[in-house]
Amino acid sequence: MRTIAEINHKIQQGRAKTLTISQAKAYIAERGIAQAARDIDLITTGTFEPMESSGAILNLGHSDPPIKIRQCWLDDVLAYSGFGAVDLYLGAAQPSDDPDSQRGGGHVIADLIAGKSISLKASGYGTDCYPRTKLKTHISRDRINQFYLFNPRNLYQNFIVGVNGGDRPCSPTSARSSPASAMQSIQTWAPCLPCSTTPTWT
Repeated sequence: MRTIAEINHKIQQGRAKTLTISQAKAYIAERGIAQAARDIDLITTGTFEPMESSGAILNLGHSDPPIKIRQCWLDDVLAYSGFGAVDLYLGAAQPSDDPDSQRGGGHVIADLIAGKSISLKASGYGTDCYPRTKLKTHISRDRINQFYLFNPRNLYQNFIVGVNGGDRPCSPTSARSSPASAMQSIQTWAPCLPCSTTPTWT
């Protein structure tokens, strides 16, 4: 087995065998793990996908009478409700409150994207403007005002793919990109659907 120093030396000499993860999987399938371990020096990976820090911001629209949500569960998964009256943040890694459930926030987000119906249970404290204190209903992506997916770690950690904006080829040693070039290669949020509805919950 090669050491990191030996691999770095091969990189400096331009002799390192570097494959993408997809290429490495095919190589392993064809030649076996032992041969791949002998032959491959570097396997490159890049992520611009939902992960444990990902989540979705939802604006539900107001019920009738309106509620200022202070606690909310979507299919028994707790969503953060500490800002606007009917705004929620559902973390992809948030587990279900049901100890027997294998579902979590990521599953609920996937179901919303797929257009499925999700149960919603919410409570709030009554005010003059928001007299309702309990709400049980079902929502779907077509029945809420807004639904945005956020991947915050794509912004501030090394979870992104570096891009070469110049006309020179990249070498394997340039694995880290500068924060400025990284910022140019990402979009910190992507709308899952346009704000096209104005629901009223009863």
